Amino acid sequence: MYPYQYDPRFQNLFPPGGGQGFPSFPPGGGQGFPSPPPGGGGQGFPPQGGAQPPSSPPPAFTPTPKLGSGGPSLYAVDPGAIAGCLYRYTYIWPRNGRPYWFYPTFVGRRSVAGYRWTGSFWVYAGVDVNQIREFQCV
Repeated sequence: MYPYQYDPRFQNLFPPGGGQGFPSFPPGGGQGFPSPPPGGGGQGFPPQGGAQPPSSPPPAFTPTPKLGSGGPSLYAVDPGAIAGCLYRYTYIWPRNGRPYWFYPTFVGRRSVAGYRWTGSFWVYAGVDVNQIREFQCV
């Protein structure tokens, strides 16, 4: 049995349009809720604000890392630095795993979200900035 079943004894507790000092629910008797953001699916996945993936694949070339082929970096990527790559093709060299093309649309305090190129199409993804060894936007 579902724990929250309908009980007719409480049907007038929040009458439509309010009443007896109670607000109506939903506000305005069903009106007034904001519409979802364009291009968004709510909750940020896909992204809020209508950020769309690029309409074309990333560049055909692969950038060369500037840090060289040296060992692991001791420093984390600064979110402020990668913010300069918003809405630009960005090549990511992760600390672990294979490098990939990324198209960032959001930069937070410790993460970056946007679209990752799979080799065939863009998929919405996020990455912790501490997992990025190096990046380069073009």
